[in-house]
Amino acid sequence: MTACNVVRFRVKPGSEQKFIDAHRGMKRDFNGFLGGRLIRTGERTFCMVGEWRSFKHLAAARPLMIGTLDGFRGMLEDLGGGMGVTDPVSGEVVVAIAPPKAKKKAKPKAKAKAPSKTRRAAPKAKAKPAAKRASPKRKR
Repeated sequence: MTACNVVRFRVKPGSEQKFIDAHRGMKRDFNGFLGGRLIRTGERTFCMVGEWRSFKHLAAARPLMIGTLDGFRGMLEDLGGGMGVTDPVSGEVVVAIAPPKAKKKAKPKAKAKAPSKTRRAAPKAKAKPAAKRASPKRKR
């Protein structure tokens, strides 16, 4: 069963673009990592959502994720309330919500051909063979 982790961050003033760039350049070679999204949730707040093949894969990758976090920890502001610089949660996916299926476009009905505006020449009638005339007989 797939799993997800969600981590909330608040970036120090002036560090927003560096933080975004750090995520763009992040190594993504975590075993079982299916992909993720960095979401801007406010002026200096972000949320990272990662999807994993299983919770086991997510748990095994935690030391590597902490190592990645250490690379940009200096850009983060303490969230307060004893949380530190991140507010992480994770768990197994219990419902996967797929987007609606695209409706098939109805094929347009065939239109009757409109008469052509250009006039076509009427087909030429076959010429009738000329009637044979009786030729005067010549005497020899």
